[in-house]
Amino acid sequence: MKKNTIYSILLTLAVYFLTAGLSYFVFSPGGIASQGITSPVAAPSKAADGQTIFDSNQPKTESCPINGALYSKQQRAWWEKHRPLGIMIENHQEARPQSGLSSADTIYETVAEGGITRFLAIFYCQDAGQVGPIRSARTYFLDFASEYGDHPLYTHVGGANQPGPADALSQINDYDWGGYNDMNQFAIGFPVFWRDSNRLGHPAATEHTMYSTTGKLWEYAAVTRGLKDTDKKGTAWTEGFTPYSFKEDTATSGRPTSQTVHLEFWSSDKNYFVDWTYDPVANEYKRANSGVIHIDRDTNKQLTTKNIVVLSMVESSANDGYENNAHLLYKTKGTGKATVFMDGKKITGTWKKSGRTARTIITDSSGNPVKFNYGKIWFEILPTDGVVTVK
Repeated sequence: MKKNTIYSILLTLAVYFLTAGLSYFVFSPGGIASQGITSPVAAPSKAADGQTIFDSNQPKTESCPINGALYSKQQRAWWEKHRPLGIMIENHQEARPQSGLSSADTIYETVAEGGITRFLAIFYCQDAGQVGPIRSARTYFLDFASEYGDHPLYTHVGGANQPGPADALSQINDYDWGGYNDMNQFAIGFPVFWRDSNRLGHPAATEHTMYSTTGKLWEYAAVTRGLKDTDKKGTAWTEGFTPYSFKEDTATSGRPTSQTVHLEFWSSDKNYFVDWTYDPVANEYKRANSGVIHIDRDTNKQLTTKNIVVLSMVESSANDGYENNAHLLYKTKGTGKATVFMDGKKITGTWKKSGRTARTIITDSSGNPVKFNYGKIWFEILPTDGVVTVK
């Protein structure tokens, strides 16, 4: 009995010290509890077309590094597995309504040729599903795509290749993008890319029918090119990436009741005039193109943005001997006038870009970096004689 009593006492003491030690390890300063115990994040689901679907009921606490918009931890866990994806989407009047623009984090719009504008849509924090119609590369869009860290994915269908300063395809190889982060449909093909002659809902020429999905493009880059959030060498895409600064929306009481922004890239063609109408309740701008509400074919909803950044840049002809001298150049590096619209207000300032891979910095009239509202940023690149009318 005596031995049993001693054994019981020793066992009790051992259990006490073990539990006390574990409690200290967990709950003491620097312990697990003080660091926060992270529970596994549920995986998102997939739609029938492969688009990633996230739980809309989860708290939106995670800021997208591209445009500051807030999403769930589930969505952040998803986006941190890949890198920014730039896609050339055309804006020919016969190519509307386009697919996927509403899911882009940032969009750059300027003339591709003949007064017809084109978009470089940057995707990272959202899965757009189907995107298109996808068109060809232009040299100045390469300069904007280069701002998104180490080897951003760049998706296009061929591109300008006339020898000279507008030779985008040669420049892609010069930048060591060819066959790596360059996602040229000519080199990839079906099933990553395909033609859909019925998607626009009206007859369209063949050049307006090329589509893909953001999911297929990210998957191809990961499996075939070894490009996920890091490259083959283990370098994170964020290497060299400079995020913008963001702020809360202006309070409802401080917003004007209305504002309209009218843009003319080339005043000779009304088909590409853009009108942005401010919605003070949502604190966003709604887009119309050539006087018609501009919708996304995927959602059937009007395109909107939280921030409009008009960059005035010198436009010139490449003079490379191409038919009708159609290839253009924009002076994307250097400095120039910038006009920002957000919260229903206008900010006049300056843009500056020191080199191809450098961020385009936007400052106000006092020289302070502009802080954008959380959400999509839409860059409108106009020639210096472009028209900006504000009411």
